[in-house]
Amino acid sequence: MARRILWASLAFTPVVVVARFGFHAGATTLFVLAALALLPLAWLIGEATEHAAEHTGPGVGGFLNASFGNAPELIIALFAIADNLPNVVRGTIAGSVVSNILLVLGAAMIFGGEGRIDARSLRWQLVAVAGAVIVLLLPSIPRWAGNPSSHTLTLVTIPVAVGLLAAYIVITVRNLRIHRQAERGEPHVEAWSLRKSLIWLTTATVATALVSEILVHSLEAFGHAVGLHEFFIAAVIVAIVGNAAEHGGAVVIAHRGNTELATEIAITSSMQVAVFVVPAVALISLAMSHHLTLAFRPVEIATMALAAGLAWLVTRDGRSKRWEGFLLASAYAVVVVVYFLS
Repeated sequence: MARRILWASLAFTPVVVVARFGFHAGATTLFVLAALALLPLAWLIGEATEHAAEHTGPGVGGFLNASFGNAPELIIALFAIADNLPNVVRGTIAGSVVSNILLVLGAAMIFGGEGRIDARSLRWQLVAVAGAVIVLLLPSIPRWAGNPSSHTLTLVTIPVAVGLLAAYIVITVRNLRIHRQAERGEPHVEAWSLRKSLIWLTTATVATALVSEILVHSLEAFGHAVGLHEFFIAAVIVAIVGNAAEHGGAVVIAHRGNTELATEIAITSSMQVAVFVVPAVALISLAMSHHLTLAFRPVEIATMALAAGLAWLVTRDGRSKRWEGFLLASAYAVVVVVYFLS
């Protein structure tokens, strides 16, 4: 019954599109409809990823989910840059890294309970996140220390972005090799074919990108209506919405007992945002009228570093524990309060 409801709920996607472009509905209406539309899309991405993982293994499955799930975030960031909203982009990126590590990983452990996780794979990816945070200090510290020109920050940003992209390629290749060497069982008899899984992943991702764009453009008006600051909207609301696919997918998969795949989704997504989405958006923005410099706020750097360190502590033993999930979720609640006060 629940699956039938979720399949039927996919109808919210054309509804929100028609409401936006056909009837030019108000921001609050569009926000609610888009949020409702993202929920079944997140489930569909998680469903397709789990079927794909039957053929590829959990490591590659987590990589696929993170890749497809972060595509809308990349598109959202480029739309925000085109609208000259660099602070929104940086806030969303920081909030995305933190929410994936603390909220999604925490939820996966809570719903998955006791289970095995791939500590070696997660360790390398968390090291990558921590390394990215350290590298981002290069363009960030000059902004904290003074008021450098945008041109100066752009010149510092370019080599940092290139270095992060190179690191992403090395880490991804290494991680996929690790999982390629691992043993994989035969796909379940009811599993979708790999081709069908990838088709549904692609379709759901495109729909998620469209719906997310509508939701983001309605967020500013919605935020003013409820009295929330731009930074909080970007770092919390937009970040969670942009990662709806990973959030929903990880929870559904963990609830079914596949904690290894669920934790891979959470950490791989965070690593991709920090080491791929960040530099990719910065470099692509060079061809646009407005540029994105990687000069983050102190609170953004601090919370990303804290999230990576805490996740390393709870995953280093290779086991998922429900109380550790509650610890991560509680830490995210504290971060949300800090963002609100900031």
